[in-house]
Amino acid sequence: MRKNQHTRADQTRDRILRAAIREFSEHGLAGARTSAIASAARVNKALLYYYFRDKEALYTAALEEVAGKVAGDAIAVLDLGCSPGERVLRFALQHFDRNLSHHGFQSLMQQEMVRFRTGQSHAMRIIAKNAFEPMWDRALGLVHEGIGSGELCNVDPMQMMYAALGANVFYFLSAPMVRLVTSSDPLEPGPMAERRTAAIEYLGQTIFTDRRRGARLARTVLAAMPIPANAIPERKTA
Repeated sequence: MRKNQHTRADQTRDRILRAAIREFSEHGLAGARTSAIASAARVNKALLYYYFRDKEALYTAALEEVAGKVAGDAIAVLDLGCSPGERVLRFALQHFDRNLSHHGFQSLMQQEMVRFRTGQSHAMRIIAKNAFEPMWDRALGLVHEGIGSGELCNVDPMQMMYAALGANVFYFLSAPMVRLVTSSDPLEPGPMAERRTAAIEYLGQTIFTDRRRGARLARTVLAAMPIPANAIPERKTA
């Protein structure tokens, strides 16, 4: 009986967090309504406050939940049994797909970075320490390992990570401007798929000491990691 009660409590808490992530990502901390979160989670507001002290505590818990899941998924890729270079390619490709499909995470982190710069965030340091520092340390260690084995070019590992991940970030951040100055939409399925492939093929040609091997590994990774079904954005109609 007690085990069932704990299970139901965990399920209720999970529903609340999923609803909170959606509400906070769409409206921010100030604009989000706890009544909307309670309704989406199918609980009353009293029960919501039973699990979370107040709106700020719920917001922090939502951030920690989504950041922990993203970091955990990334570390799982970094800990695969393939070579360091292949894992870097897989890490970069997963990062591309995350930028495309994890809209709640992207929105929450952008909002929180703004709050952090203005001194309003109490959660960013905790999230960085608990979720992203272990992931980043593992990624840099992996590049060191690849350099040591002779598989990867001998460059500053931090710069290699900037090159591998920074291009993904710029692609999505610049999409609205590209729509304005060109006749194409980078987030349409066709251009997005082309960029996704080109990003990994480019890394295969630039970070490996053996470019032919890098090109083969890029093809292997792309074949093994097709575009996730939830990574195709829904295009809004006028």
